[in-house]
Amino acid sequence: MTLALPAPRAGGIRSGGEPFRLAALWLMMVGGAFVFAEPSPYEVGALLAIAAFALTGGLKLRAAHAPLLVVLVLYCLGLTIAAIPVMAGPKVAAWIAVSWYLALTMVFFAVVAADNTTARMRVILRGWTLAALIAALAGIAGYFRLFPGAFDLFTLYGRAKGTFNDPNVFGPFLVLPMLVAMQAFLRASPGSMVRAGSVFAVLLVALLLSFSRGAWIHFGLSAVIMIALMVLTAETPAQRFRILLVVAAGLVLLMAFVAVLLSIDKVADLMRERASLNQSYDSGPMGRFGRHAYGWQIALDKPFGIGPLQFARFFPEDPHNVYLNSFMAGGWMGGIGYLVLTGSTLIVGLVASLIRTPWQPLTIAVFATFCGLAFEGQIIDSDHWRHFWVLAGLLWGLAVTKRVAAARETS
Repeated sequence: MTLALPAPRAGGIRSGGEPFRLAALWLMMVGGAFVFAEPSPYEVGALLAIAAFALTGGLKLRAAHAPLLVVLVLYCLGLTIAAIPVMAGPKVAAWIAVSWYLALTMVFFAVVAADNTTARMRVILRGWTLAALIAALAGIAGYFRLFPGAFDLFTLYGRAKGTFNDPNVFGPFLVLPMLVAMQAFLRASPGSMVRAGSVFAVLLVALLLSFSRGAWIHFGLSAVIMIALMVLTAETPAQRFRILLVVAAGLVLLMAFVAVLLSIDKVADLMRERASLNQSYDSGPMGRFGRHAYGWQIALDKPFGIGPLQFARFFPEDPHNVYLNSFMAGGWMGGIGYLVLTGSTLIVGLVASLIRTPWQPLTIAVFATFCGLAFEGQIIDSDHWRHFWVLAGLLWGLAVTKRVAAARETS
């Protein structure tokens, strides 16, 4: 299952090393299903992919990438400076190293998506979808105890986590493949609709069984943004009508599907508990939102922050707000850098989504997913979520593809 992208042109990239690069890129994306420690198998795959591109001449920074590089360096410098007083603390040095590494992966994807876009985006999408299906099937198997030991391996606190270490990371990872499956269902042939519907159904079950309120909101918001942009950018009124008609039918099927799932008492009970917006750890002076208020006061008083992983020394838990955490971990430099990075990526992504290209539908799906993730960051610390940096890098790369194509035509 994938979007109906045009076949890549033979002369799209002038190097015999492209098949090797695409294979390494696919392996990296499949490795995204296995993120249960730092460093993870994803990091190994990323190193191999970056090396494959670098050794075969597949990495080319452009002037359009300069603003991204500046913001990333300022953000990571802020984190590093704030970490100096606490560098001897547990895991601080490793946390800083991972932060620089993830920033590097964002630059990598910004470069990768800017050239030979059709072929590379197809590989990225297929690898991500396979990774999501592996993680989702593991989570479903664990939740329903389909084989001995599955529950202990693939769930946490009775919630599906698949091959991740946290249900709250597992759920959001599934969103982009779900949106792409929705697009295929909306635009493709009947046969492709069946395949897309099957993928979507598996991922939806896994998303629901993660019992992650943030992931549910993330998916709903991203789906609304994607459908709105698809309607806005549709080429004909007939396409708009088809999208709206299929969406209406899909909502009916979705409600019926969820109703069947909720007929299982175990699922229904935990769903009711997790659907509440007044969890015990959310309320009170030291609850999630109370901590946010105190944390922002500290952020104003400490321009150099308190250092990475230090928030839990003063409060019962971590910030559970990536924007607050960026100020706590990186001071004003790191906090402002993260805000600028997220805001500029949203702007760049919106512009890229409105440009008519063969990969415009996928750009819209990536942008919508990033929007939901940026919103979810208000209630979760997502600064070390690998797919955040992949999505952000892809949007920067997709935004400059027109310039790259124009430059190649005039060269």
